[in-house]
Amino acid sequence: MAAEETYDVVLLVEQTLSEEDALQVIALHEELEIDQQVFYHVLLPVEDAAARVEAAMGSLAAGEVLASPALVMSEEDLENIQHELLDNARRELTASVRRLTETGADAVGDIVSIDPIDALAAKVTAVDGREAIILTRPHVVAEFFHMDWTSRARRKIGVPVLHLLEHETFDEQAGGGEGVTGV
Repeated sequence: MAAEETYDVVLLVEQTLSEEDALQVIALHEELEIDQQVFYHVLLPVEDAAARVEAAMGSLAAGEVLASPALVMSEEDLENIQHELLDNARRELTASVRRLTETGADAVGDIVSIDPIDALAAKVTAVDGREAIILTRPHVVAEFFHMDWTSRARRKIGVPVLHLLEHETFDEQAGGGEGVTGV
């Protein structure tokens, strides 16, 4: 399908979309009554094994000095962890795209291993995206300092960016439930 015939939306997700997440995303575009066919491009970052091990080791250290995780774990161990992380990301991406398509939407997905905002910007450019939607868990500290994905994306890409909290309804996000209400 030609780019002129579709309204491309790039979704950057932090975890598997729930059925409710997918329905809310679709509802946004149904309410707008867009004349073009809406097409979703889902991006899901895969964690870096070395960074994950380093963070875990840092947590275990609790202020004590430990050897570098690279010295503690073999290259083979890191490769095994990276393979496991990649397999998990593939499963989450497949489930997220399936949730969208089960609602009748057209969607494809990619796993990204570069900076998520760089990947988002590149995908928006590549598909001539009309908007970006970022779905994350609440990250109050990052949001306060404007270092969260949404703040960074708004500075980097030239299309509207909407931030939704995963696994929360619109009402919950607006303060009717567990959503962030007073930041």
